[in-house]
Amino acid sequence: MTNPNEPLEIDLRAAALLMNPQEIRYLVDTYYGMQDFRIQASNEKRAQAKSGEPGATVLWLAGDFQKKENRIKSALDVWSRAQPAGKWMHEITGIGPVLAAGILANIDIEKAPNPAHIWAFAGLDPTQSWKKGEKRPWNARLKVLCWKLGESFVKVSNNDNDFYGHVYAKRKEYEQAKNEACDYRAQAEASLAAKKFGKDTEARKWYEQGKLPPARIHLRAERYAVKLFLSHLWQVSWELKTGKAPGQPYAIAVLGHSGYIAPPNWPMAA
Repeated sequence: MTNPNEPLEIDLRAAALLMNPQEIRYLVDTYYGMQDFRIQASNEKRAQAKSGEPGATVLWLAGDFQKKENRIKSALDVWSRAQPAGKWMHEITGIGPVLAAGILANIDIEKAPNPAHIWAFAGLDPTQSWKKGEKRPWNARLKVLCWKLGESFVKVSNNDNDFYGHVYAKRKEYEQAKNEACDYRAQAEASLAAKKFGKDTEARKWYEQGKLPPARIHLRAERYAVKLFLSHLWQVSWELKTGKAPGQPYAIAVLGHSGYIAPPNWPMAA
């Protein structure tokens, strides 16, 4: 059986350290592509087993994909831990080598004077719109990675060492309460006007009550946790670069939040 933590050879480890962001983005895309193929192969193997057909070749294929995934993961682990904010990211429950490398390779902190620039680049600014014929105003690859990150936070929300999953859970309770109070009625009505829903669809039933469907409440809470993480990533990167904390926390100075939430595990122990 392949060891998921199989170390790279010395020469490949050295090469991994020298990879540029473009190479990292390619490897991250390749990793997720192989993961999808492996899952398909595993599903096919189970289907063949039920039908009594031989599945040795499919089993071999799934195992081969797994080996390659592990090699890519090891290379991304080496690279991401060598980045200024990478070590901090690896201490966050729910963030592994692939997500850490993908996010770091898709964000240029030098071009982000504050967290809002990262949110917009990741497609997390609700005021953004993409109209036909216009250039996409966000980075599609980063937006997908942020969705994966949010889903990962949700999965670890019951882990005692988790931070952002707990943020998600608390925010979801808040969003659900506002939804029950019909505070999102205007958004519900706008959704009904903008799109045709079948009469018997669950989404239409929620919108007609002046409420958002549960899936949208989930996504709202998930985005909140991801945006908080990106704010923390910006702050950590800033402090590592300058050796000092930013002025007034962005959440207070710009967003008007009264309760500033500090990055977890920061500053890190030597």
